[in-house]
Amino acid sequence: MIAVISPAKTLDYKSPLPDLAPTEPHFAAEACTLAQAAAGLGEDKLSSLMRISPALAKLNAERFRDFATATERPAMFAFAGDVYTGLEAKTLDEPAVLFAQDHLRMLSGLYGLLRPLDAMRPYRLEMGTRWAPRGDKLTDWWGDRIAKRLSDEVEAEGSGTILNLASQEYWHAVDGKLPAAVRVIAVDFREGDRFISFHAKKARGAMARWMVEHAITDNDAMRGFDSDGYGFDAANSTPTQWRFVR
Repeated sequence: MIAVISPAKTLDYKSPLPDLAPTEPHFAAEACTLAQAAAGLGEDKLSSLMRISPALAKLNAERFRDFATATERPAMFAFAGDVYTGLEAKTLDEPAVLFAQDHLRMLSGLYGLLRPLDAMRPYRLEMGTRWAPRGDKLTDWWGDRIAKRLSDEVEAEGSGTILNLASQEYWHAVDGKLPAAVRVIAVDFREGDRFISFHAKKARGAMARWMVEHAITDNDAMRGFDSDGYGFDAANSTPTQWRFVR
């Protein structure tokens, strides 16, 4: 099983890192191509495209401009935000991090698909951005490349299963593009009968953590997830849509 999560807008390039060798992203060249193209947009265009403040637009224009020489950090320790609050990567031990390297992936607007230890430069580029080099949308620019890479990794891992813990925006990059043989299990987190986005994001990270902490390789064993008071709701689940409630 490979679990897939979304990235985060908030980044952390200051806290201490574990003594583990970083790896190279599969789509490193594509990331450089996108960053170089985005560097030509300018602050006003970035502000409009991303719906961000002038200050954030200036920061990200500088990031794209200086991308080739920017500091790198393993992706799982660079992303912050709600999902990564649940993941608590900084408190994982080395065996859990190495298990995550084989069984956890992060979708990315700039890097396509990242492993936890892949060296990542700071950026902000959401998958839903309606811009791309010589195109109208970022998802169109990526086409089926992310899905092909993900399906290849699932085949190499051996389970044939993806645990989808990503947001709809990011899952759209692979939805409908995976081979029929790949089983996708989507997970829905509820507070009673209510969906609350903040809690769901944190729960996605907590489930990813539970998987790597316990080195779960059996699909059905993931139904045992019980962090933060969640429990599997069999009555409202299907083989491809699991619900967890607290």
